[in-house]
Amino acid sequence: MTKKLISTNPSDGTYIGEVAITSRAELTEMIATAKKSFEHWSALSTWERAKIVTEAFESVAPMQRDLAKLLSMEMGKSGGRSMGEVSGVIHSAEYFSHNVADALKTEKIGMNTQIQHKPLGVVAVISPWNYPLAMAANLIIPALVAGNTVIFKPSEETPIVANELVAALNEYLPMGVLQVAHGGKEVGQNLVDGDVNLIAFTGSQNAGRDIMKRASGQLKRLIMELGGNDPMIVMASADIESAARFAVASSFENAGQMCVSTERIYVDESIAQQFEARVIAYASEYKVGPWDERGAKIGPLINDSQYKKVHSHIADAIAKGATLVLGGELLESPYVPATVLTEMTTDMLMENEETFGPVVAIARYKNLDDAIARANNSDYALGAVVFGAKEANDVASRLEAGMVSINQSVGGEGDSPWVGAKQSGFGYRGSRQGHQQFTQIKVLSK
Repeated sequence: MTKKLISTNPSDGTYIGEVAITSRAELTEMIATAKKSFEHWSALSTWERAKIVTEAFESVAPMQRDLAKLLSMEMGKSGGRSMGEVSGVIHSAEYFSHNVADALKTEKIGMNTQIQHKPLGVVAVISPWNYPLAMAANLIIPALVAGNTVIFKPSEETPIVANELVAALNEYLPMGVLQVAHGGKEVGQNLVDGDVNLIAFTGSQNAGRDIMKRASGQLKRLIMELGGNDPMIVMASADIESAARFAVASSFENAGQMCVSTERIYVDESIAQQFEARVIAYASEYKVGPWDERGAKIGPLINDSQYKKVHSHIADAIAKGATLVLGGELLESPYVPATVLTEMTTDMLMENEETFGPVVAIARYKNLDDAIARANNSDYALGAVVFGAKEANDVASRLEAGMVSINQSVGGEGDSPWVGAKQSGFGYRGSRQGHQQFTQIKVLSK
């Protein structure tokens, strides 16, 4: 009997749809199909593949509203945010594909040597639920344009919208170039264990460790983004209004379920009282509830497990001396109200782990060197932000993270790399060098 993966709306638990869970035998067949399809797909030129991939994504445009509605229902994201994600995926495909193709052009060294970029084979793409289409496309597009075939395993929390996107793309892509496998942890492990050449993964550190262990036997290539516990330093010279507005917006975006959400804030004690007052004022404007409820700015968490994790972090902080200055209402799962905590200390879960919920956690500092040391004292190092005047440049240079920004959110412009340091990343995507990680470099001398 075929096992089913049932998808429900996190807001109210209502049924959305179901897909068949991919068995190990089916996965083996899919990999065989991908290998066979690789022969003709890899034989095309990079620019031919870029054109096909671009047109495949653009062909989805007529159904973008339906996809956005489905995404909003399945993940619990607002309609506007869902539409922005879907539209962004579709309309950035040409730019993204062109950059990948350009990055993979043959390079000349001297008179007689070429650096070529050859496809690897079959790429396993395993993506998360918080941005289920955008995070998937960021890995699928460079993999395909590079000449690889892809087996995509979306999160078990958002299988339906992923399935719809793949079905639409496959109306245009050659058969077997992109396939989708559904299921939870076991299916992901089976895919990693299978005869694939590269695993491109976005998710938790624990899952990343398991993938590395499983991939090590055959020395499979890895590209992994493993989350963050992003710090924010607010200097005495900071624009308090801008810093407070950013702190709240960054901490509450997507109900805090974003890998570069601000998770830890260190503010100079000389401006802390003013900063905290403005944070509370801004955070008080964020109403929690289903996105179709008037005025809601914070939607549901993805599931009860995440709800319990966020509450455990809040309870731990309060038990260890933090002051709860906003929030605290015990709402029914999966809703957590806008929460602001002050007096965060180094022994709290909130300081040391990724909370992934709508919480602003603040600590005051006397000495800037101490604040930088606390910001850097983490296995996570995805993003970091500093708010301040001219001297903020020096602070930014000392922060240990793959992406650091001054007075704005992280991420860079254009095709900047999306990269984590320490245990937040292994390899990276985006930029010329990131796109090249989906290929094998071949040095040809003649």
